[in-house]
Amino acid sequence: MKKNLPISALFLLALLTLLLGTTSCKKILGLLTFQINDSTTFQVPATGPAPGPLPNPVLTLPGITVNSTASSTYQSNGTASDYVQDVTLDRLALTVTDPAGQNFDFIKSISISISTDAAGTSKVLLASLNPVSPGQTTIELKPAGNKLDAFLRGGSYTLFTTVEFTQLGLRNATTIRADSRFNVKANPK
Repeated sequence: MKKNLPISALFLLALLTLLLGTTSCKKILGLLTFQINDSTTFQVPATGPAPGPLPNPVLTLPGITVNSTASSTYQSNGTASDYVQDVTLDRLALTVTDPAGQNFDFIKSISISISTDAAGTSKVLLASLNPVSPGQTTIELKPAGNKLDAFLRGGSYTLFTTVEFTQLGLRNATTIRADSRFNVKANPK
């Protein structure tokens, strides 16, 4: 004689199977999805007090090489740069660190591009902000949404910053810290 399981037992068995399947997928996804955090500083030079409008209110700064934590982050997550499938910028925050009391009131807009080399031959827009809100000492740029796999395969990349000024002149050179966070999807080794 055949025994039938009660409906509640079948429901419980189905729910248990679903939960185990979901937990396993999350664990696998957790191994393949992680973040890279990099930080660097750059300086916006003083433009000096000007008697009239600046001759060129837009300034492109020389490239800054960032020694990335990508290689060590790949290794600690059980993968390598060859296995990276997708890298995107999650967050780029800029903070004025010097001089004391300085804020971003001198900037109307800002954009940062990324390149694999110091010459900037393969520049791609990383993030930008326009307009910059007054009175801020820390700002978050809007990620451009570009695929950045090629830029985080090596041990370093170069950032190029373009600033559009709001005022007649920047009296003091201003040091800015850039903190970036990249989302990475990769296959395990």
